[in-house]
Amino acid sequence: MLILASASPRRRELLARVGLPCEVRPADVDETPRDGESPIDYVRRVAHAKAVAIARGDHDWVLAADTTVTIGGAILGKADDEAAARAMVRRLAGGTHQVITAFAIAGPRVHAQHVVTDVTMVAMDDAAIADYVASGEWRGKAGAYAIQGIAAGLVREIRGSVTNVIGLPLAEVIAALHAVGGPAPQFARGVAS
Repeated sequence: MLILASASPRRRELLARVGLPCEVRPADVDETPRDGESPIDYVRRVAHAKAVAIARGDHDWVLAADTTVTIGGAILGKADDEAAARAMVRRLAGGTHQVITAFAIAGPRVHAQHVVTDVTMVAMDDAAIADYVASGEWRGKAGAYAIQGIAAGLVREIRGSVTNVIGLPLAEVIAALHAVGGPAPQFARGVAS
C-alpha cells in the first residue's frame, strides 16, 4: 500500500490520475526554512522528515514531498496574506524562476531525490497582479500561484516537468517507486526510467 504523507489534494489527484491509489496520512513537521539553508536542501530536509514521521517500519510504502518556488536563491513559500501574495507575484512576473520538489519514499530504506523546473512568467502590471491575487487562487500555494488553475495563463514557458510545478514530478516518482520495488501503476510496467 502507498501512503501519501501530505495533505495536498493536488498530490493525491496526480497519483490517482496515473492509477496509484494511496491512503492520505499528513505528516506534522516543522516546515520553517533554516538560516542559510538552500532551497534544494530545504525541500529535501522537509520531504525526508515527512516520510520518516509517517513510516511505521511495516510493509507500507510512504511517499512524502515538499515543493518550493525560488528566485535568486530566495525561498518563496506560501504567502500569509494578500500583500505578501502581490509581492511574490510581482517578483516572479516577467522573469524565470525555479520550482523545486523533493520527494522521499520510505520502505525498507529511504530513497530521496529532487526535481527542478524552470518557469517563465509573462510581464504583469500592478492591475493584473491585483486581479490575480483577488481570485484567491494563491492561498496555500508556494510562490503564490497555481499553474493548474488560472495562473496557467500567466506562464509563458516551462522547461522541465509540469507535474513538478503542480507539486509532484510523476515520471520521477514512478521511476523511483519501480527502482525500490514499491507499488506502480499498471501502465508503468516496462516504462524505461
